[in-house]
Amino acid sequence: MTARVSLDDKYAATEGRVFLTGIQALVRLPMTQMRRDRAAGLNTAAFISGYRGSPLGGYDQQLLAARRFLDPLDVTFQPGLNEDLAATAVWGSQQVPLSKRATKDGVVGLWYGKGPGVDRSGDVFKHANAAGTSAHGGVLAIAGDDHTCKSSSIPHQSDHAFISAIMPVLYPSSVHEFLPLGLLGIAMSRFSGCWVGFKVISETVETTAVVDLAPESRQFVTPEDFELPPGGLNIRWPDPPLVQDERLQEWKGYAARAFARANRVDEVTFDTPGARFGIVASGKAYEDVDQALRELGLGERELHQAGVRIYKVRMPWPLEPEGVRAFSMGLEEVLVVEERREIIEHQIKQQLFNWRADVRPRIVGKFDHMDRPFLHLSAGLTVAEVARAIVDRLVANGLPDDLKARITERIERMERLERDIAGHQPPVIRRPWYCAGCPHNTSTRVVEGSTAMAGIGCHYMVQWMDRSTDTITHMGGEGVPWTALSRYTDEPHRFVNLGDGTFFHSGILAIRQAVAAKTNITYKLLYNDAVAMTGGQRVDGELSPERLTHMLRNEGVQEIRFLAETPEAYDPSDLPPGTQIRPRDTIDDTMRELRDLPGVTAIVYVQTCAAEKRRRRKRGTLPDPDLRLWISPEVCEGCGDCSVQSNCVAVEPLETEMGRKRRINQSSCNKDYSCLKGFCPSFVTVKGGQPRRLAAAAGPDTADLPAPVLPTLDRTWNIAVAGVGGTGVLTIGAVLGMAAHLDGLSPMVLDMAGLAQKGGAVLSHIRIGRGDRTLTEPRIVTGGADVLLAADTVVAVSKEAAVLCDPQRTAGVVNTHLTPVSDFVRNRDFDFRQRDTETMLQGHLKSRHFHDFTAAGLGVAGDEIASNVLMLGYAWQQGLVPVSLASIEQAIRLNGVAVQANLDAFAWGRVMAHDPARLPQRPKADRPSLDEMTVPEIVAHRRDHLTVYQGRKLADRYAALVARVEEGTQRLSDSAMRERIARAVATGYARLLAPKDEYEVARLLTAPEFRQGLEEAFEGDFSIALNLVPPSLRAAGENGERPPKREFGPRIFPVLKALARMRHLRGTPLDPFGRSAERRAERALIRDYEADVDRVLARLTDASAPTVLALLDLANQIRGYGPVKAAVMEAAATSRARLLDELERPAQPPTTTHAMAAE
Repeated sequence: MTARVSLDDKYAATEGRVFLTGIQALVRLPMTQMRRDRAAGLNTAAFISGYRGSPLGGYDQQLLAARRFLDPLDVTFQPGLNEDLAATAVWGSQQVPLSKRATKDGVVGLWYGKGPGVDRSGDVFKHANAAGTSAHGGVLAIAGDDHTCKSSSIPHQSDHAFISAIMPVLYPSSVHEFLPLGLLGIAMSRFSGCWVGFKVISETVETTAVVDLAPESRQFVTPEDFELPPGGLNIRWPDPPLVQDERLQEWKGYAARAFARANRVDEVTFDTPGARFGIVASGKAYEDVDQALRELGLGERELHQAGVRIYKVRMPWPLEPEGVRAFSMGLEEVLVVEERREIIEHQIKQQLFNWRADVRPRIVGKFDHMDRPFLHLSAGLTVAEVARAIVDRLVANGLPDDLKARITERIERMERLERDIAGHQPPVIRRPWYCAGCPHNTSTRVVEGSTAMAGIGCHYMVQWMDRSTDTITHMGGEGVPWTALSRYTDEPHRFVNLGDGTFFHSGILAIRQAVAAKTNITYKLLYNDAVAMTGGQRVDGELSPERLTHMLRNEGVQEIRFLAETPEAYDPSDLPPGTQIRPRDTIDDTMRELRDLPGVTAIVYVQTCAAEKRRRRKRGTLPDPDLRLWISPEVCEGCGDCSVQSNCVAVEPLETEMGRKRRINQSSCNKDYSCLKGFCPSFVTVKGGQPRRLAAAAGPDTADLPAPVLPTLDRTWNIAVAGVGGTGVLTIGAVLGMAAHLDGLSPMVLDMAGLAQKGGAVLSHIRIGRGDRTLTEPRIVTGGADVLLAADTVVAVSKEAAVLCDPQRTAGVVNTHLTPVSDFVRNRDFDFRQRDTETMLQGHLKSRHFHDFTAAGLGVAGDEIASNVLMLGYAWQQGLVPVSLASIEQAIRLNGVAVQANLDAFAWGRVMAHDPARLPQRPKADRPSLDEMTVPEIVAHRRDHLTVYQGRKLADRYAALVARVEEGTQRLSDSAMRERIARAVATGYARLLAPKDEYEVARLLTAPEFRQGLEEAFEGDFSIALNLVPPSLRAAGENGERPPKREFGPRIFPVLKALARMRHLRGTPLDPFGRSAERRAERALIRDYEADVDRVLARLTDASAPTVLALLDLANQIRGYGPVKAAVMEAAATSRARLLDELERPAQPPTTTHAMAAE
């Protein structure tokens, strides 16, 4: 460890090297400008504004967190209600010198937004840029572009929008250029009077690196070859429009170009005497070129041999012509590498057009010199694609044979790796989903027979949730397409999902348009009290649920229904007259009501964002309900109705000897309680209890552990981390990056998070190089990972992660713990294909370290979250991490979160790598899963169960039929099919013989295992209540509504015990429940199944075996209670009839049109 570091360095340090993210560099930028201005004797300030709901990776949150550094330097952050209003406010910052009572010489303005925000703000940009900036102010418009649509509703490239406003565009290639190029942009803006666009993408703004602060002291020069017009180019008043436009069109862009030329914004970064082939690139594409040359083995000697010259463009528009011409001198061909639509290529062609044909180089880019497509116009470029382009053009221009052979071999290897992965289909994918307890889980429901329309943000995600939601629109246009579409369809009505943040941003205008058009539409307006998708920010302004209803009424919406999680908390007198307050559970009935009413209607659905609830409860600003739900695994049928009702990812699978059941993940549960609506008696209300926490083990003695041999950094060391959002996996990159900085190395960390905040995939690229070479390319190239730390196997086998691995190079440290994917919410029997996933992952790796790090984390820390740092400790001890132990431990301390627990987890990871027997072992559950049991084990288990259920006679009846099936299947030639049929009967017949009727539920709820399960799950002085539907209340209501559950306290248990003892009445004439439709149907199922067994055994052949299996396995699909079970029975009856018909039809002989071969 060589460096003394503080987390404050990123803002407080004024020299040396600091470790910071792209976002933090943008926070530091105005601070640095203020320091420079004060040193120059200027009295300035800085003003920042943007819409917080479409931020650049949480820029607003970082600004608020840095106020103690910003305030002393007069840097102010004012959130905008939307992007164009934020831009308008920044325009105001440039008008300070126009005020006769101004208190500042000027104000630096910073606007920020994603690509759609740039589009929305185009009118402001044009007006404000025409007006100009102040001489001691200046404006940077920071645009976050998403070229590949990773977290957007459409890909975007802001360059063209800036160009249309005649705003110069700066494009840093890495986080290292944010500060120097940002300072240059402000200086350029002051000189030219232009607003200056500053383009960032995930590969730059979402990276963390060590940045040298020396360029902050650079002094910019004023162009000597450009004379400003009288009065200069800055803002003034009065200023007629045509005068503004003349100044903009005739002077400002050229002034910016002159400033760029004087300050060498674009530069030749590599040259060869007598060069013949040139490469021009900007931003990310420049780093791709640099990395491609390295991967091809083209060092300084080889590039000279090939006659290469390289030009880095930092201002893609307007392209400075003198530098381009000087660069192009003597070249035969220029390759222009840029992402998406061409910007530089057109300008180079224009600027070189008038050169003599014998000296004008060929220009190749999006199209080659024959005008044929060459580089992608839309897809994001990869290093391999850039490398192929370079090889093709170098070869076409002539290379020595030995060099040609070497680079051809290199590119063919890269392309072979990409081809191998091109058709990669992972067994399972991890799809983002709403958070546990998210209000969207209920608010986005659509009643049968209706269709909804989606918007942006969280509402965009409903498209993959089977919720009858078609089409999207941009932010602020929600529902407006229906005002036209509805005129040309017989469809009478649509629902539209709209959030409170979007409503306040611009959505109110969409509602106004719908009212004006007299459209039949219902807005489902979710008031969740937070901008949920981007960090839980509050709406910037006054907006309460009550005020929202009045705004709707004022817009002409007459029929408003106010649905709330706590309806009793709202006073009807605070709402518009006629607004009805209802519980949120009435949303289906409310939708049915409103869809039949003419005109625009609205449902205001009030429930705080689940993630924000969790944050506020941790801070103590929101009451934490002293109530939890627990599912009795014995009573649970695994029907999945709780998932259907709640759409909640906290309801997870629990594999038992009786098959898959459900459990509530108490760590991720946000206490929404919607799962309680599942029609099932297994739900237990726990009051006063807390989830039982396992005690953490003391830190281990590591004195006797051998020191590993760490990798030598003769080349960059690449570590990929694959995990799930919200599980702390990003901590690995933060710790390793800081540790490498402490060691004086050059780290770079890129966190590809996308929709990770919604349980989606996280993929971190961690690159560590020697301290004497600054790393600027953040991505690991195809097959370039030295190590894969797989915190989640599903993400690890995704195409994005698999492409980084090379079976001849990559070592894998893999957590085998199964984290359920969201598909389980929709499919109760979803096959997680864990074995297939692990087998595929093994094929991607050279050395493999597969362990259940989650179980180990529980063992050593009593918490699953420890698994990530545990993995890191394991990998370090295996010699897979090239940073020192002291620096990792110091990085953990600097991180400041659960410091001792993380230090202990890291140490236990080291122990696990060297001597796993030393790890503390938690007692394992003695219950096997059904998949682990053999058929004889299943039969023995079910016989015991049936004996307890009703007696030995029933158990013998079961065993006899299973034995007959096993005997009957012996005629099959396929032993695997014999086993599958026997297993289906062994599980399914037992399920039919022992339905969970009133007696069985009573027995299970009073059995010792019930209380034992509660004690294992919770601690403290808690009470419990059951949630049941008494038999007398089970009739369905109007519209097929289910009967409501009732809560029963401890007094119900003596009643249940008495009922359990009455099970000998089951099936007799004295059985009070036996005459119900459900019980009669269950008895009929048994008769039908036994008859089906007799029928199929007489017809069983190798050809009919698959149909027989499907028929006999239907019994395993019949699960649940009441209406849930009835629906499954109905579906099973339909399938049964079809399968029996297939068995009855004679097998058709194969048809052939060719003569049979002679025997």
